[in-house]
Formats: sequence, C-alpha cells, structure tokens
Amino acid sequence: MNAPLAPEIASQAALLEQLLPALRAVLPQHALLWHAEETRPYECDGLTAYRERPLAVALPETEEQVQGVLRVCHRLGVPVVARGAGTGLSGGAMPNKVGVTLSLAKFNRILAVDPVSRTARVQCGVRNLAISEAAGSFGLYYAPDPSSQIACTIGGNVAENSGGVHCLKYGLTLHNVLQVRGFTADGEPVVFGSEALDTAGYDLLSVIVGSEGMLAVTTEVTVKLVPKPLLARCIMASFDDIRKAGDAVAAVIAAGIIPAGLEMMDKPMTAAVEDFVHAGYDLSAEAILLCESDGTPEEVEEEIGRMSEVLRAAGATAIAVSRDEAERLRFWSGRKNAFPASGRISPDYMCMDSTIPRKRLADILLAIQAMEKKYGLRCANVFHAGDGNLHPLILFDANDADQLHRCELFGADILETSVAMGGTVTGEHGVGVEKLNSMCVQFSPEEREQMFGVKRAFDARGLLNPGKVIPTLTRCAEYGKVLVRGGRLAHPDLPRF
Repeated sequence: MNAPLAPEIASQAALLEQLLPALRAVLPQHALLWHAEETRPYECDGLTAYRERPLAVALPETEEQVQGVLRVCHRLGVPVVARGAGTGLSGGAMPNKVGVTLSLAKFNRILAVDPVSRTARVQCGVRNLAISEAAGSFGLYYAPDPSSQIACTIGGNVAENSGGVHCLKYGLTLHNVLQVRGFTADGEPVVFGSEALDTAGYDLLSVIVGSEGMLAVTTEVTVKLVPKPLLARCIMASFDDIRKAGDAVAAVIAAGIIPAGLEMMDKPMTAAVEDFVHAGYDLSAEAILLCESDGTPEEVEEEIGRMSEVLRAAGATAIAVSRDEAERLRFWSGRKNAFPASGRISPDYMCMDSTIPRKRLADILLAIQAMEKKYGLRCANVFHAGDGNLHPLILFDANDADQLHRCELFGADILETSVAMGGTVTGEHGVGVEKLNSMCVQFSPEEREQMFGVKRAFDARGLLNPGKVIPTLTRCAEYGKVLVRGGRLAHPDLPRF
C-alpha cells in the first residue's frame, strides 16, 4: 500500500489536476510543461541562490494564448510569474511553487523599424542587442545597454527599468520606451503610453516600467532609437587611491560634463577581468575609471580634452585614450564581462545593486572593504559611477550554507549602508525576493501601503508575481525584531521599527 502524500504535495497534485486540462484548452500540447525534469530549468533566474519549481510552465506563441493562460489562472486563483530570458539578478522571475511560470521566450519577433520616426516595435522576448542590430542599417541603435544585452529581453528590461553603461547620457529603459502593450492579471488587454510624444490621462507608462511583473504582463514594446554617433572615444584613467577615483567622478559631473559613459572598477575587479579578456587595464591601480565621449569628431575632441584635465587635477596617475574603435571596444570589454570574469574566480557570486550620491562613492567602497573582513568574504566592485549605481559582487560558495548566510548578511549590510548614505536599495536590478527585508528599512509602513494600493488597483487578487517587491507589515515587523536582537547590525542612522 502506498504511503499517503504529504498535505502540501497532495494539495499541489489536486491543483494540478484542475489546472492542466484548463491550460490544455488554450495552449498547444508542446507549449505546456509540468513534469519535474521539464520545469527544473525554470526554478531560478540569475539569482541562483534561491530556487523554486513551478507547478507548470506555459510557453505561449500568440497573444491570444497569453490571454487564455491569464484567464485560466485568474479563474482558478493560480499565481502567474512572467519570465523572459531569466537574466535578472534579484529573483524577480523565481517561480511560485503553486503557480504557473509564463515564459515569453517565443515572443521574439521585431515587428517594425521606422527610421523616419526613429522607433522600433518589438515583441517582449526580443533581445536587447537584437534591436540595435536590426536598426543598424539605418544608422540607428537602441541606447540602454545592460551588460547582459546579448541575452536579456526588452520585456525584462521594462520590468526592471534596466540601464547600462551609457545610461548617464541616454537614460534608463523608462526614458527610451514610448509604449508598452500587454494584459492585466485577468487577461484584459492594456496599453501604456503611446507612439506619440505624449498621451492623454495619467502617465501609467512610468508606473509599468520597473514594476517587476507585479501589475501586468508585457507582450509588445515600442522603443526610441537614436542615431549612431559619428565618433566615440574612451578614456581609461588610473588612480592610486579609491577616494581620489570617487572624487574624480563627482568632479567630472561638477565640471558640467555628461559623458556617454562613466564607469568605475576597483583593483580586485580589474584583476579578474584583465585575466579574462586582456583589456589592457592598469593592474597596479587601486581603481580605474572609464569615461566615454561620443558625438561629432569636434565635440569628442573637445570633451576628451576637458575630461582629461579634470581627471588629472583629481589625481589620476595615468590616462590612456582609445586611438581607434577596436581599442575603445577593448576598454569596454572588461566592464561588459565583469560578471562572467567573477564566475571564473569564485564558485558563486551575489551581485548587489544599490544607488548612492556620487559624492559618497569612496565612502561606500571603504565601508565594503571593512565588511569583507567582518563577513570573511571577498567582494569585487564595478558600478555605473556617473549615477552612483553600485554593483558589488560578493564571492562565495553556495554549497556552504554558512557562506551563503554570511553572503546574505553582507549584501543586506551594503544595502542598508547605502540607504544611510542617502541612497536607495536598488538602481536597475529590482527588488524581487532579494531585497524584501531591505525595503523594510528604506520605506515606512505608510509608503509600503501606498505601493500595495497601486498593486491592488491593477491586480486585486494579487496573482501576478506575488510575494515579491513589496514586503508585508508582518514581514517587516519580524525583520525589525531580528534587528533589535542583533541578528543584523542596523545602521544607527536608519529608522527603527
């Protein structure tokens, strides 16, 4: 006689028995996965430390099928987690164990490129880089360029409001998207923004971009395209002191210069990427800055000269300017490959994502150095220095439970210290599941309730990506007790519970 199933497993089996026939009615047979070996590849996104297998995975091929899946799940009260390429780093696409993962990977068509209006209309599963490749023959490109642009999708970029190394001058996803089409939790078609420069009514485009799949499922995006610059050149500046490098960033902006890109890497990171891609980085420097100028040849020459003067005055020990396009791309290759380079020197890494005022760059780097000793883990730092968006990569071994625990504490300390310095817990990677506790630190109960109000307006039953982004009052109360007990060292400048 077979042993009875555990209550949770029995409940999941009963739900699956209801769910599968309903989904089969709206999806082709090959577009529905539910066996363990089929759904396991979907158990996490780029944040591999946290995993959960979904009840089922739907792979629709048409908008009608997306709508059908959402209607079925809404009728049965089943959670839905939308997923693109799975490159997210905050657990935003981690499945719900009693829910459906809605994979939009097959929505990968570029529908139209209009060189006159300088726009492209694409499905949500189109890769970020593919948009620029399609627009290249018209002398245009899509400006936001996350490091994962070879793989990440525009739908995921919309969900996280992704940036990239050129976001300082050209803006984040929000500044480069005109319209988003998709469906609400109950399958109602919805359009945010318009193809015009403005739209009537509330600016809900600003609400949907960066909403992490909590409000609607995106299926189509209209993006802005910009002309390729006639010339781009990059400065690589070396510094023998982290504080000098941080102050140099503030000095460039204070001089009224807005570089096309302004990135910073510390010594451990430059060593990791130089060994990986041989970009020609100065391994003796405590930190290096990459400062790019683009535009007409005259504009670039003038701006490169001004930036070089500012960097020298700030204490740069060496300055190299790219002589041609190949050298410029080589300078950037290290920055673009920071994440895979870190994967070569550590079994696992957790990439944090906070933002601080530019003037506090050196302070946060020195604080992170102290945290390395405190938690007994290494950390390599790379970030969008121009807008103060940090990406510390904490190196650890996920097979060691103690190291994972220390890594989580390390990450929380970075986020809370960033808030104490006047920053925020996320810049472009989103909150997901990773930063829920840190949201308790940054936002008051009243502010979080306002966030829930927006969520309820779009998804009253809370079925889209539940349990993420906005922490509950109960969760924050429990985290407050941990802080008081000393389980986490709350920063003295932070609010108490």
